[in-house]
Formats: sequence, structure tokens, C-alpha cells
Amino acid sequence: MKPDVPAHAPPDDAAARRAVEPVICYPVAGLPAPDLAPWHAARDGWEQVAEVLVPAREARCFDVPAGHFFRITSVEGPQVGDLNLWNAHDLQERFYSGKTRALHGTHLSAGDRMWSNLPFLREMALITEDTLDWYGFDAFGGGVHDVIGTRCDPYTHNLLVGGQYHHCCHSNLTRALADRMGLPLAEAEVHVHDVLNVFMCTGFTRDTGQYFMKASPVRPGDFIEFFAGMDLLGGLSACPGGDCSTVHSSDRAACFPLLVQVFKPQTAMLGWQVSAANGYDRSHGV
Repeated sequence: MKPDVPAHAPPDDAAARRAVEPVICYPVAGLPAPDLAPWHAARDGWEQVAEVLVPAREARCFDVPAGHFFRITSVEGPQVGDLNLWNAHDLQERFYSGKTRALHGTHLSAGDRMWSNLPFLREMALITEDTLDWYGFDAFGGGVHDVIGTRCDPYTHNLLVGGQYHHCCHSNLTRALADRMGLPLAEAEVHVHDVLNVFMCTGFTRDTGQYFMKASPVRPGDFIEFFAGMDLLGGLSACPGGDCSTVHSSDRAACFPLLVQVFKPQTAMLGWQVSAANGYDRSHGV
């Protein structure tokens, strides 16, 4: 509930101001539009080279070499996951959910890219298939695979309800990265970042503009698939909210594992190469 604030009378031209047509901030027509057919063809004869089962309410890290595919699959029951991506050779370069959202929208699906943070701003991964693309946007404005929620974390949990809950996705990812890299928890934590909420169904309420979640439509066997645009280190948390139909960050929701599989194409993608770091010269006008 928002606090009571004084109401201000609208100006005489309020209706005209509201009727102004919107302008897309970042038109993406200048980006090469991916024709996914070559990526789909590259899966013929591919070889699975790694597999990680992420336990319920936990996180695990996984490695994906450039030019490989990885899939995240629901295997036992409806479950959402929080995905982090890092440059495998430099943790300072990581997934930039805010710019990805600004370029592709609030929810991602096949054909959308995942971009890295400044000053790199280059393609980390391309989504090549999404078995939940049929969902679109529902009557509440909800969609699947959002880049608007940050990740559940113990600090917000403590702020809102008190207590010390350690299986929030932020903490799960912190522990997983610390274990994978041999880092102290405090050092690993600063590299955990805003996520792609895999399989999560979310949106904004039309009256208050608040972030909402609802039961994910994911079914066992559903997956989202990515092509690695660079050597990636991934981190995936099987969220303690389960399918996020009732509560967030608790031990009450029914939770299930998520499966990560990494595949090596039989032949390299013709003409494909790792993206160079962004071409801006970083002089900042000086």
C-alpha cells in the first residue's frame, strides 16, 4: 500500500499530454536480425559435453565454451530459475539485464540477445529456442523470462519481514560462485548481478505499477536454449519460490531441480565469431 500523498489537480491539457505518442528509446533495426535457421541446423549431430543438475533452493555454476549451446530444462515440476552469466576469463564482464531490457523489452524469448555490461556491451548469448514462447502476454500483462526482477535476496527479505534467510537466489549464487572460483563469500558476492528470471511469469500491475509474479506456466520438459557468444561461466539458482505462485524466498513453496545441459555442435557455425568489445573509444569527450 502506497502512503497517502496530496492529490494535485490535472492541468487543462492533461488529456492531450497523456495522448502523446511514445517513442522507442533504442530502436534495434541497426542490429543484425538473427536468422535462427543456421543455429537450429547446427544442432544436428551435436554432442552433449556437460550436465549440471541444480538442486531445489540451491545454485550451481557451469561452463559453456564459445560456440556451444546450453539448455535450461524443467525436469520434475514447475520451477523458476535465476540466471547469471560472466565472461569466463573476466568476472568484471557480466550480463547487463538493464540494457538488455532497454533493447529487447521486459521479457526475452528466441531471437533476443543477452548483452554484457559497460564498457564491454557486446553479445554474451543468443536465445535460440524457447518452448514457452506460446505464452506471450496474458490479460494481467504477465510474460515469461523477465529481465525486470533483480533476484530474491536476504537483504530485502530482512527489510520486509525480518530474519536471516540464506537460500534466496542472491545467496545461492554467491555460494555457488565462491565455490567455483575459490573466493571468499564477500568477494564473490560483489560479482552476483541482476538476472534473467528463467521460466518466471511476471509483469507490472496496471493500477500501482508494482512488480508482480504469478504461477509459471512451465511444465516438465520445457526448456530455454542459448548459444554462447563467448566463453561463459554461468550461475543458476533454483528459486526458493518454486513456481512463484504464492510466496517468495521461503521454505513453504514446493521446489524442484533444474537441469543445465551443454552441447557442442558437430561443425562450427560458418561466419560466426566472438564479438569484439564495444567500439566506443572511452575518451568521454576529453
